[in-house]
Amino acid sequence: MVQATPFVLVLFLALGAQGLSAKKCSLSGTWVNDLGSNMTISAVNANGDFTGIYFTAVSNTTEKIKKSPLLGSQHLPNELEQPTFGFTIHWSFSST
Repeated sequence: MVQATPFVLVLFLALGAQGLSAKKCSLSGTWVNDLGSNMTISAVNANGDFTGIYFTAVSNTTEKIKKSPLLGSQHLPNELEQPTFGFTIHWSFSST
């Protein structure tokens, strides 16, 4: 079973740290957690929607791990000082 908690925590801390600088929050780019799982997020469009790819490095299956598409939404960055966001991952493989 893949545990998302460490990844979400690292992502939360990374975004929180950006709030300490003068820069605005930007989700676009590649995010990597301590376990080697990563996701690449495309640009956030004018409606706050974004897409990307998630690749988990953690698995208890013998199946080849494939990149999985993700879809998300962010509060419009110009409306909030620290916008929130959420996303879902459509797993490309499953052993359970």
